Amino acid sequence: MTQQHSSRSTPLQTLIGTGLVLLAIAMAWGASTVSSEAGYGGVGPNFFPWVVSIALLICGVLCVAHALTGGFRNLEEGSGDVRAHWKGFIWVSAGLLLNAMLITTLGFILSCTLCFVLSVRGFKSAEGEMDLRLKAWIKDSLIGIAVSAPVFWMFTKLLAINLPGLTNTGWL
Repeated sequence: MTQQHSSRSTPLQTLIGTGLVLLAIAMAWGASTVSSEAGYGGVGPNFFPWVVSIALLICGVLCVAHALTGGFRNLEEGSGDVRAHWKGFIWVSAGLLLNAMLITTLGFILSCTLCFVLSVRGFKSAEGEMDLRLKAWIKDSLIGIAVSAPVFWMFTKLLAINLPGLTNTGWL
C-alpha cells in the first residue's frame, strides 16, 4: 500500500532535506579541520569525511528538491506505532550509555555484548515480546559475544587499531 503525497507532509520532508544539508555542511567544516597530508595509498585522513560530506550534501539537496516538487512519492505506510515506545527507548538508551561508560572498564567485547543484550530487550519490548527469563539473557549474551569478539579481533589483530580490552593479551 502506498501513501499519497499530502500538503501537510511537505514541510516535514523539506525539513528533513534541509537537516541533511546542514549536517553535510557541518561535516565538511569538520573535514576541513582534519589534516590533508597524504598517508598510506596517497589518501589523507580527511578523504573519507569529505566523501561522506559530499554524498550527504547531494542526498540533502535531492531530498529538498523532491519535497518541493510534490513530496516523497510512493511511500509505504509506516509499520510502527503512532506513539513512541518509551520502555524500549529506555532499554536501548541504557545499552548505549552503559557501553560508552564501561568500554574502558569491561573492554570492547563485554561492553558491546551488554549493549546488544539491553538493545534486544528494548526491541523485543517494542514488539510486545519482552522475555526476561535467564535463558533469554544467556542466549542474547552468547549472540552478543559471537558478534563483538570477531569485530574486536578484526580491528585489533588485522587492522592494528587499538580498542579497549579486558586484558592486555589483545584477545579479550
